[in-house]
Amino acid sequence: LVAVTALVMTWSQNLQYGGGALGPPMQYLLDLKATPAARSFTVDIGLFLLAGAALMVVEARKLGMRLVWLYVLFGFLIAISVTFPLFLIARERRLAKLETIPAETRLTASDVIGLAVVTIIVLAMCWFILF
Repeated sequence: LVAVTALVMTWSQNLQYGGGALGPPMQYLLDLKATPAARSFTVDIGLFLLAGAALMVVEARKLGMRLVWLYVLFGFLIAISVTFPLFLIARERRLAKLETIPAETRLTASDVIGLAVVTIIVLAMCWFILF
């Protein structure tokens, strides 16, 4: 329900903006820093995306879930408020199938690199919005 509501509410605004991702992306980014309130919300969502991405990758590796990076990618392209609830649904379904949760999990090198890239993107976005 949250994912569907988020999709409708975010993309109704994106489409009004002039095509959302299909519209003028640089102007969209500039508008995100137009007011202190816009900057605050943008930084807040960006940092949530970072924390959410870390949680999704760690949990996916712990539970043997595949394609976790699609949730992260679509968090940027669609909305994290859409993809994070979808990940939580997939996680709960996976937990229901497992009788035991693996005690030891390790992130792959690509996971660490991917999380570093997400971190750099989010921090760069925050810097751009705030300065």
